[in-house]
Amino acid sequence: MDLKKIEKGMRLILEGIGEDPRREGLRDTPGRVARMHAEIFSGIGQDASRLVQPLDSDKHDEIVLIRDIPFYGMCEHHFLPFIGKAHVAYLPKGSICGLSKLARVVDVVSRRPQLQERLTSEIADILMNTLHPRGVMVVVEAEHLCMTMRGVRKPGAVTTTSVVRGIFRNRAATRSEAMALIRGR
Repeated sequence: MDLKKIEKGMRLILEGIGEDPRREGLRDTPGRVARMHAEIFSGIGQDASRLVQPLDSDKHDEIVLIRDIPFYGMCEHHFLPFIGKAHVAYLPKGSICGLSKLARVVDVVSRRPQLQERLTSEIADILMNTLHPRGVMVVVEAEHLCMTMRGVRKPGAVTTTSVVRGIFRNRAATRSEAMALIRGR
């Protein structure tokens, strides 16, 4: 990541909105913004599938679900954050993975310029391709600041996306069971 280019770009934005980047309160802002972007976009160039290390387990063949995984993404359309939670479920077939790995996949995939729809699909595809489970279900709920701060200005509006693969797509009862677990019922 080229922090100097980000700093230069931030100075141009400050000048573009009519501010003086040399003003006391703004003098260090370009550097702070560059370091922030390095953190926010730390998922760029990372292969999230490498985080998932299948562990042999022929004993567990029921739904594994982690719900309410918090994440912060940056919408690629307006470069404003979207903030929410992901619910990730899979039905093992011979292998499982460490639970923290599911949360790490969400974290890495969300830390790049992103669309919620793509985020949801990428998480599901990574799990299908690395664990080879009987199925995967990912539900993502997020508030988009591009709808809160600008445009229609509707704070609190939540966008929900879901992706189902394998048995969750083919069997309504299995999909319903996972949705009930996500809802906490």
